[in-house]
Amino acid sequence: MGQQQLLLLVLGIVIVGLAVVVGIQAFSENQKKANADALVNDAIRIASDAQAWKLKPAAFGGGASATNWTGLTLLQLGYEVGNNTSTAGTADADQYENLNGIFDVSASGATLTIDGNSYNADASVLNHIVVAVTGTEPSNITTTINPAS
Repeated sequence: MGQQQLLLLVLGIVIVGLAVVVGIQAFSENQKKANADALVNDAIRIASDAQAWKLKPAAFGGGASATNWTGLTLLQLGYEVGNNTSTAGTADADQYENLNGIFDVSASGATLTIDGNSYNADASVLNHIVVAVTGTEPSNITTTINPAS
């Protein structure tokens, strides 16, 4: 082969290698974003269920328009808690876990907070979301993705 052909061959190999590396990085970033969106979707579903619980009469197992969220658990909302379905997850007895992550609810007066975490294979946190519910209207739900720790 001539010198020009060898140069073009090496240049082609370098370009293909760079394209593969960029493609892998783009896939990883897209995977992280898709997981964050799935966490938010699950947390908002839990928030909507909590709002429905608060509006439901006590005779039907609801909160009967209680002034705060005290006493509300994921189990009361119909979520199976303590189910360890992922290898990286470590769901406690009062946490809900699915393929997207692990969720926990906590009440502080008039605010219900839903924390969601997803994990990498090495058990490091991939995504962290916080959803706060302050009432029974859709506008009473606020979402924060990857807040500063």
